[in-house]
Amino acid sequence: MLPLECQSMPVRRQPRLIAEMTSQIWPSGGRHRWPSGESSAVQSHPRGHLVYAATGVLGVHTERGTSIVPANRVAWTPAGFTHYHRAHGDTDMRIVFLAPSLARLVPDHPAVFLASNLAREVLLALTGPRDGDDAPDYTRSARSRLLRVLVDELGEAREQPLHLPEPRDDRLRAVARMLYENPADNATLTELGKKTGASSRTLSRLFRDELAMTFYEWRTQLRVYHALVLLADGHDTTQTAYACGWANPSSFIAAFTDHIGTTPGRYRPNRSRPTGSP
Repeated sequence: MLPLECQSMPVRRQPRLIAEMTSQIWPSGGRHRWPSGESSAVQSHPRGHLVYAATGVLGVHTERGTSIVPANRVAWTPAGFTHYHRAHGDTDMRIVFLAPSLARLVPDHPAVFLASNLAREVLLALTGPRDGDDAPDYTRSARSRLLRVLVDELGEAREQPLHLPEPRDDRLRAVARMLYENPADNATLTELGKKTGASSRTLSRLFRDELAMTFYEWRTQLRVYHALVLLADGHDTTQTAYACGWANPSSFIAAFTDHIGTTPGRYRPNRSRPTGSP
């Protein structure tokens, strides 16, 4: 069972710039340009693959939960894992498949890595030019060397997921659904428990046992996820802060920077793109 789908935010969506999905596949990888809100089909692949959002923000959904992939992260999905992707903001998604000999050098579970500048540049080089539709001009041996550099870089990187694990318990799922629908809800765990028929102690235990985090850690991850969605869709920092439950823009900027490693303004499409994007 794939994760709960995050609900639409209570703010007006910005106009789309990309009119429709376009895809290009080359021996070294692929490039998919998606309008905001577009999703792939549920699928699995015989080879593991890396995905990177050169622009926009990606959600990678597996049976283990949702991973958020902004422009300073790279997501890895091993062979055979059922998954789908969702674009938040007009998104230029790059994908690189790894042969088994390289895949064994990265984790055997879905993972998100902090991307170095070199890793981003190699991903972009392997998946198409910055402008135009020509295929990357590399020999097979050159592609192999670049792939090895990429895997070596990921081997040195630490996993830094923005992960929303999928709850199994019905009471926990009910709490998650309420907060997906309204991430600005500041209800306490006791107040949420009254709506779901569980005590705050029970819910607190379920968050620790099932999701390996506290309720407040999980809610902060959820809010950061929604903030990335809104920013990628063109909403400003102040509007995003209040829509996601922060008391003021300053506390939002501090929390966002702590989790993402850069300020919210970097993720608005009318601002400068992050280093490494085309």
